[in-house]
Amino acid sequence: MTICETTILDEFPEFEKRVIESLRQPLEDNIVSISRAKGSAIFPSNFILVAAMNPCPCGNAGSKKKACICKPSDLDRYKRKLSGPIIDRIDIWVSVGNVDYKKLGEEGTGEHSEKIKARVIGARVRQKERFKKLGRDIATNSEMNVKDLSTMVKLKKEVRDLLDDSAEHLGLSARAYHRVIKIARTIADLENSPEVESNHILEAIQYRPKVNA
Repeated sequence: MTICETTILDEFPEFEKRVIESLRQPLEDNIVSISRAKGSAIFPSNFILVAAMNPCPCGNAGSKKKACICKPSDLDRYKRKLSGPIIDRIDIWVSVGNVDYKKLGEEGTGEHSEKIKARVIGARVRQKERFKKLGRDIATNSEMNVKDLSTMVKLKKEVRDLLDDSAEHLGLSARAYHRVIKIARTIADLENSPEVESNHILEAIQYRPKVNA
């Protein structure tokens, strides 16, 4: 049985860089390896990382209402706090803009949480059934390895060509390339689609960070 915890880190770049870098192995392999003079130990670490950060130290970069007061050197230093390998290991990046004050008191018009929950549960069930059928003792798409992707996620030629062209244009690493496939497969599961289609790939690519990692 897979036990997955959720870890939430606010002001992500404000953590010490060595602390952020220590997340590499847990995010990649779902384990924590600790080595000391008298020996080493490996602990399971299957978790979902949710992190939040400002666009810049002052928080106003990109805002239409407030001017950013950060110096170029401050912006460069802030961006360097997150290394390329860490950025590569985070599957979904979403920019959240300022909310209009007039909309804060309005009743929400989006999809109800219960409907979203039902769709997520349905997607999880479909994943478990797929893995069970193919003899894999895993529960979620994120747990698939490279071999699983080749056997469990069959992409049609036009979908594969779209992915390859996008990966080349964006300069995706091999790790990011495989993570896009996993996200696309999850998007397809949420739509109850038996196959990964072009729109699923395009949406997954949109979740990659809009910076050069």
